[in-house]
Amino acid sequence: MTPEAQDFRAECDQIRDLLIDHDATVFNKITLFKNWTIGDIVGHLHAWNIAADLSLNAPVEFQNFVAIAMGQLGAGKTHPEFQRVYFAGKTDAEIFADWTGYYPDMAKRFEAAEADQRVKWVGPDMSVRSSIIARQMEHWAHAQAIFDVLGVDRRNTDRLKNVAHIGVTTFSWSFRVRGQTPPSPKPYVKLSAPSGDIWTWNDAQSDNCVEGTAEAFCQVVTQCRNVQDTDLVMTGEIAHDWMAHAQCFAGGAETPPEKGLRRKAV
Repeated sequence: MTPEAQDFRAECDQIRDLLIDHDATVFNKITLFKNWTIGDIVGHLHAWNIAADLSLNAPVEFQNFVAIAMGQLGAGKTHPEFQRVYFAGKTDAEIFADWTGYYPDMAKRFEAAEADQRVKWVGPDMSVRSSIIARQMEHWAHAQAIFDVLGVDRRNTDRLKNVAHIGVTTFSWSFRVRGQTPPSPKPYVKLSAPSGDIWTWNDAQSDNCVEGTAEAFCQVVTQCRNVQDTDLVMTGEIAHDWMAHAQCFAGGAETPPEKGLRRKAV
């Protein structure tokens, strides 16, 4: 069993509830994430949900999906351009309806699967647990741009710990993706959870640490915010360097947003 699948579903539910009462024009709103529209974001989440589901339940079809996606993206197409081809002319409202109908059943399939089972992905193989947590992370990260453009304050819960854990465990990746050797030791991470609990990772070190709210940490490692726009406090060169270019997601090296660029609309 993989109970983290219910955290994924709850993350999707929050996005659904945010958008469900809007008319179709909401999908045309341009966000501060690479000028993607809300419709682009929903389409991206749905397409890669399908990919993750195929990796678990239909490996051959998953490889076909990857071949199409990498063919498009490798030819210089953007993710929104690939999605328009993949969804064959469906409107954003239709894709939103498809996404809302798809993810609950997908969550059930992942919950019933063996957590340690290995599944393929675009990069290295991963466990079923890691796969569904990665889907939760991507929904949480991309949803920030939707909350921002709609001017809505976000209410997090302690399921955010899954995202924070990915952020901590991709410390080395944040350096390797830039062709750098990860420094040592890994910083101590101490975060305040939405519930008020304290979460910690790595060995306690007063001279090499990252402290603040879990929300701020997750915003930085997913590149939803520049670290200077958050309450995070870094001590030591390694911690400062990490938070300056942290990247918990796969793909090529991405440059974090400039200070003040990604923010809630007022």
